[in-house]
Amino acid sequence: MSHDPLAMIEYRSDPAIFILGDSRDAVARWRDAAESAGIPVRGTSETISTNVDLPVASVPLAIEIDGDPTSGLLEWLHAEAEAGRRIALSASPSLMDDAIAWHDNIRLSSAPTPMQRLEDLAALVTPASARLHDVGRDGHDMLRKLSEDVGRIAETLATLAEEPETVRGEGEDEALDAAAIRAIIRARRLRENYFPACLFADPAWDMLLDLMAARLEGSPVAVSSLCIASAVPATTALRWIRTLTERGLLVRVADPRDGRRVFIDLSDQTARTLADHLRAARRISPLIL
Repeated sequence: MSHDPLAMIEYRSDPAIFILGDSRDAVARWRDAAESAGIPVRGTSETISTNVDLPVASVPLAIEIDGDPTSGLLEWLHAEAEAGRRIALSASPSLMDDAIAWHDNIRLSSAPTPMQRLEDLAALVTPASARLHDVGRDGHDMLRKLSEDVGRIAETLATLAEEPETVRGEGEDEALDAAAIRAIIRARRLRENYFPACLFADPAWDMLLDLMAARLEGSPVAVSSLCIASAVPATTALRWIRTLTERGLLVRVADPRDGRRVFIDLSDQTARTLADHLRAARRISPLIL
């Protein structure tokens, strides 16, 4: 007996979506995902244009951009998001650093897997306050597991940030060295020469280390760069960045020279907590793996 991985999601009363793509294949990828999830499709368009006749704002959009965005497209999407429309946007990595792509109502992915598409659709048609039901222990709750994994780690980091005194100790004024943190990162990557990389996937920690080193160097970190530092696929990294930002561990910073770009930084509290941890760990071992 087959199981629908989204069958136990509590949808709102009208969970239909509208699909836009810049090619027939682009539309088909979202349509296939919607059919797998049992989500009705209100309509489709194989042209992404500001002239498309869209349904009311309560109907979410699933958008696939295979090429470069046309002039005015991102501004149009921003206006739709500002009006309350929720959007799942699959596009090239070049959009990762765009401020519009980081609107709270826009869920950005890059070359998402079928399961990641299902997760995006679940986010579109489920009220923000809703959660996936506990569907039991039958092994068919992959979406919930991803959400719980991200949430659990983010909550642990948030707890550390809220209680900095628990990790402070003697030598807390010792200066941290960006080069030493970069050495830690290189040592972590070195493991992949000897063991499968999937054994050590730890994107949250890799991101925190990269951001701490960049902060000490006085260098801004673009979203695309942080995705690379996470050592996981781009769409997975984007999920982590968004979740850690929502939990207050990371902050988005507009590029002062180009307001359309977004940088990512540690929150001040997270930076203090991470610095305390690194100093305490350094007293135990000169190299933290």
